[in-house]
Amino acid sequence: MYNREYLSDGKSNSETYSSYESQASSRPENLVGFLRATYQLFASSLLAATVGAYIGLGMASVISSWYWGLVILEFAMLFGLYAVKDKPGINLAVLFGFTFVSGLTLTPLLSSVFNMPGGASIVAQAFLMTSVAFGGISMFAMTTKKDFSSMGKMLFIAVIILIVGSISNIFIGSPILQLGIAMIGALVFSAFILYDTQQIIKGGFSTPIEAAIALYLDFLNLFISLLQILASFAGNKSDD
Repeated sequence: MYNREYLSDGKSNSETYSSYESQASSRPENLVGFLRATYQLFASSLLAATVGAYIGLGMASVISSWYWGLVILEFAMLFGLYAVKDKPGINLAVLFGFTFVSGLTLTPLLSSVFNMPGGASIVAQAFLMTSVAFGGISMFAMTTKKDFSSMGKMLFIAVIILIVGSISNIFIGSPILQLGIAMIGALVFSAFILYDTQQIIKGGFSTPIEAAIALYLDFLNLFISLLQILASFAGNKSDD
């Protein structure tokens, strides 16, 4: 349920996002305040990830050699974020640390795409498509009267299948399987944007940090899926 303390005046930024009372409220202004705080954190998270990716591209070989260590660190910081979500200051540091590291772990994929003919254009197209899809789906979720809450379990199962498929393909190395996983991932994370946005509106997240990280992960994974799809098709064209 929504907490109201982040709407009070005279608090520091970390207190604004993190110091809450566990009270339910259905007032429209409370929802607007929660959404504002959530999307501010979401936008800041995207910026931190962009900085991480930009720095990572300048040291791609180093990132590649430390890739799995960074992935482990990324997951550790994500779990840690939920543990400190109610601790002012620390939660913001962990949030932006996590999103920065997630930008670093994008380096191998981004580097491989940038090295393709028209690679910069492919990355730009993927980001634009992700942004348009995110905005459109979010607006639909906020305006539709249909309830998509029942999608939660199905989406969770879909993510587990995607993870298993992705891990399996590390050993199989099939471009066709990777393309299929990316296509399914694009659909799944588009649905997650719809689901998570409605959960935010209905009070399914206790803090804006939780809501922001859910939206960030949806956006990031949709971007990765679309980037892989576009890169795959571009690679097939160059082979013809």
